[in-house]
Amino acid sequence: MNMQLDILVPTNLREVTLKQYQKYAELETEENKNTSFLLQKMLEIFCNVDLKDVARVRYSDLINVTNDLSNILNKDYSLTQRFKLDGVEYGFVPILEDITLGEFIDLDNYLGEWTNMHKAMSVLYRPIVEKKQERYTIQDYEGANEKLIEMPLDIVFGAVVFFYHLSQELLKTTLNYLGQGQELDLDQQAALQLNGDGISQSLHSLKATLQNLNISLN
Repeated sequence: MNMQLDILVPTNLREVTLKQYQKYAELETEENKNTSFLLQKMLEIFCNVDLKDVARVRYSDLINVTNDLSNILNKDYSLTQRFKLDGVEYGFVPILEDITLGEFIDLDNYLGEWTNMHKAMSVLYRPIVEKKQERYTIQDYEGANEKLIEMPLDIVFGAVVFFYHLSQELLKTTLNYLGQGQELDLDQQAALQLNGDGISQSLHSLKATLQNLNISLN
């Protein structure tokens, strides 16, 4: 580099927060795509470098660092059941079938936009109040937990991929059911609308984002 600048580059998404990615996602538009401005913002946001200093970094070094960042975004991410944040242990909803209507509505509303992703994670991850070996219970849902804006990004990606697969499996199961000549009654149609259509539509934009980042959904 043509200046003395120490840059701490994250080696995995556990070192990147949801808040950082939300800032980046706001800038990742068609207008900014593949521009040097977006590369500079990657360095500023993910490596905590002042933008005025980024502008003085040699371009080849900028490319190397942003390639390293892209590589950690290109890895597979699986569902994380539990994690700790600021000394508090959070657990994923133990039984999805027990999710309430209010919780589902909030999840459906928030899951489709990165700006609201911490609110969606507030439905899925809540402080653990009791645990025994691998089993645990979590707090009742009380709305958005703003602290989760600082949760690790790999956990967020894992939850998004999990729900994408869940919506695909639900759709496949429903199509197989109809293909066997079975008809859905009104209650089953309502359940499909509640559990499948909304989340599938909300996940559409997130799926596109993950594919743009070359994250495998296998």
